[in-house]
Amino acid sequence: MHQDCYSLIYAFVQRRINDPEASQELAADVFRIVWQKWQGEAPRLPWLYAVARNVIGNEYRSRERRRQLQSRLRAEAVAQSGSNEPESYVLEVLETLKNADREVLQLAYWEQLSLAEIGVVLQISPTTAKVRLHRAREAFRRAMPRTGLTTSTQQEA
Repeated sequence: MHQDCYSLIYAFVQRRINDPEASQELAADVFRIVWQKWQGEAPRLPWLYAVARNVIGNEYRSRERRRQLQSRLRAEAVAQSGSNEPESYVLEVLETLKNADREVLQLAYWEQLSLAEIGVVLQISPTTAKVRLHRAREAFRRAMPRTGLTTSTQQEA
């Protein structure tokens, strides 16, 4: 079943999410759910699509909750820092990152969560959380020069 239907379910998810990495994870979630609820007979493709639709709906709701949390955290951080302070540069750099990178950095540094806790929040393994945090740190470092952050300002931060 997985071999026959995975590409169809992945394409269905990808057209709605427009993020290849997230689409792979969500398509895998669809088959995990189907496997958990499997009762012996082969599931039909429409049922797989219905499960995928529910998984996508959950993803949309999760993204909206994360977006609202990030906005709230950003507003609090801006309120606590002056516009010329290093924190404003950090916020500026964070704004240039992809949502996934920004989120893992915020969980690690603002919320001071462990890799295991980040994994629970993002519904990923601690190892995957470690990889994502490493990649997000690299993206943050690459984004620093684009925001005009100088070496002297970096040392102050």
